[in-house]
Amino acid sequence: MRASHADRERAVDVLKAGFAEGRLAQPEYEQRISRAYQAQTHAELQTLVGDLPQGPVPQAQFAPRPAAPAVPATFLPMPMPMPQSTNGSATGALVCGLLSPFTWGLTSIPAVILGHKARGEIRRTGERGDGQAIAGLVIGWLGIGAWALFFLVMVLLAVTRG
Repeated sequence: MRASHADRERAVDVLKAGFAEGRLAQPEYEQRISRAYQAQTHAELQTLVGDLPQGPVPQAQFAPRPAAPAVPATFLPMPMPMPQSTNGSATGALVCGLLSPFTWGLTSIPAVILGHKARGEIRRTGERGDGQAIAGLVIGWLGIGAWALFFLVMVLLAVTRG
């Protein structure tokens, strides 16, 4: 198919962009420009610019446009936000805290550790679960406090009896 003047100018524009980006050396650029202006067919132009990025393809003048919604945007439903995930360490802190009365306080220390870890992760990532982390921390510290009080009472009893 024969090339038009506009086709030749598009090919020259591609060559200019390739030269400006450093993809073509000066002698090769000049040679390709002269051959582009002498080209008679699209195939000749394509061989000149085939190894260069072509850029965006020109759009058809009467391309179909996306249809406008039938109702104004005011009456459309709000887009649903992506649900945020709950931090796993916060859930672990709460579970360990809730299990501490049943394990005689053995899971209190993991509840406190996981609670502090979860609060740091939540601040950094914006996940949900801060309430779970705080509940795990509180219950964990209460369990540790109960053990400390138990040991203190035992030490006082030992001192007063001995």
